[in-house]
Amino acid sequence: MIVENKYRIKLSDINMENKATNKAILSYLEDVGGKHSDFAGYGIMDIPQTHLSWILIEWKLQVIRRPNYAENIKVTTWSKDAVKCYAYRDFKVYDEQGNIIILAASKWVLVDTIKGKIVRIENDILEKYKPELDVSAFDKEVDDFPKMHEPTEYQYETEYKVRKADIDVNNHMHNLNYVDLANEALPEDVYKKAQLNNLRITYKKEIKLGETVKCKYSFVDGKHFVVVKSQDDKSIHALIELSE
Repeated sequence: MIVENKYRIKLSDINMENKATNKAILSYLEDVGGKHSDFAGYGIMDIPQTHLSWILIEWKLQVIRRPNYAENIKVTTWSKDAVKCYAYRDFKVYDEQGNIIILAASKWVLVDTIKGKIVRIENDILEKYKPELDVSAFDKEVDDFPKMHEPTEYQYETEYKVRKADIDVNNHMHNLNYVDLANEALPEDVYKKAQLNNLRITYKKEIKLGETVKCKYSFVDGKHFVVVKSQDDKSIHALIELSE
């Protein structure tokens, strides 16, 4: 089952070049993915009955062409297979001429909201999503999530105190706001000038209201890395990789 939504790029979605930001793009993907879960009976509004909530643990985004302000786009998504505790969802974004302009993949776990534990994704749940087992956004040789590692050294770091506005329905920092953390840590020239069209995020540990985190930046092998760590440096909350 392939689900789609259409969007018009809004003023609040664009950068200084009048093009959609990575955060805005991910928000469209998240929205259409939520629509699919609503259809399947495992959306946000179903949590009081199912006691199950989807938690995102990986994003992979490739922007082929960044849409402009006021441009109309179509976002499609589908559920792929589930392996033990992990479920996979892919996305394609099209412009008005039908050209593919964005590809994305994501990895999820299902959490029992009463026990607070990850549960195995049973076939009866997966079948509600009518998965497209043979359809992938990316070529099969890159259709995976290779493990990201923390850099051995950093060139810059900044601290961020989590605000009320950062918190989502799961009572932790919303996954899209990690893009803001990455932007805060990027050098000014990179943030303003670089076309960071490739993005990966691995979520490791949730961030709660009132916590202060460190956003640590490193440039390694042509890629920009931001690692979000606890204030005492003992825990990694997320690993973020950006490149042109």
